[in-house]
Amino acid sequence: MHRTYSMRQTRAPTASQIENPPPPVSSTKSNRWLGKGGLGHAFRKNAAGAFGPDLSKKLSQLVKMEKNVMRSMELVARERMEVAQQLSIWGEACDEDVSDVTDKLGVLIYEIGELEDLFVDRYDQYRVTIKSIRNIEASVQPSRDRKQKITDEIAKLKYKDPNSPRIVVLEQELVRAEAESLVAEAQLSNITREKLKAAFQYQFDALREHCEKVAIVAGYGKHLLDLIDDTPVTPGETRQAYDGYEASKAIIQDCEEALTNWVSSKAVVKSSLSTRSRTLSLRHRENRSKTRGEGVDLSAQDQPLKGDRDSWLPADQHPSYQRDSDVEDLESTADGEPRGREEEREPVPV
Repeated sequence: MHRTYSMRQTRAPTASQIENPPPPVSSTKSNRWLGKGGLGHAFRKNAAGAFGPDLSKKLSQLVKMEKNVMRSMELVARERMEVAQQLSIWGEACDEDVSDVTDKLGVLIYEIGELEDLFVDRYDQYRVTIKSIRNIEASVQPSRDRKQKITDEIAKLKYKDPNSPRIVVLEQELVRAEAESLVAEAQLSNITREKLKAAFQYQFDALREHCEKVAIVAGYGKHLLDLIDDTPVTPGETRQAYDGYEASKAIIQDCEEALTNWVSSKAVVKSSLSTRSRTLSLRHRENRSKTRGEGVDLSAQDQPLKGDRDSWLPADQHPSYQRDSDVEDLESTADGEPRGREEEREPVPV
């Protein structure tokens, strides 16, 4: 810009950047051999859903769609900076007050473009975290495929050759495959929940910071508009000389100071739950913690026997033993041969 009071090139890290260091540059800002527009977007989205393991196809498509969103946001940021420069160029030929205010407005709009560019970098943290879930899903797919393949082979052999000895071998392999798959599925479930929460924490934190800072810029932009004298004049009448250069400069500096000192703990917009929502959320957390705390203690179900052999007693010698008169155990006959319950019992004299 031809006139600017922005100190972005020499600006020290803001309080927000110290509290939450900026992420690396987004991976979407390079390797653009497929173009920047709709053709590349459509190709990436459709290609992601057509290839790869079945388990990770849907999430692969989501990751590619988010990449399209980020590239669109990057394009908006770059074009907003160009708009800011063009606004300042147009204002040069206007009256003094309009020229000064449009130049300062260009500074603020350019600042919004740079905030959007930084937002793309923070948004990429969300996308990369979601991408890690996709990678885990892709690694779990082979164990599912192996288990399904063994199951199909067993079913085929049982249909063609039920007495084949290979069925026993395959069933043993199936047990091992199911054990491996069980471990993989548990890891997938745990990692999915962990990464999903972390990913959207990144996104919502980035959105909150971006929107708060844009709101700050918009507020100071309205203060700049107050410096323009919009009182109608009659033909031939001259306006009062403009003396707002120092005021506009001070407004820009105040805006930069506000952006520099912004931290998430000082955010103006706060999300507050209603009483019903708070009660239901608290109840859900309590039920979850209660379920986790419950358990069955099986450590004392089998008491170890004493070391001496004399400690063992037959069942009928235990104090709590009661013989069931309706059910007869196997009894021995006079010659020592066992006699079952189905044989005829001898009459018992009364």
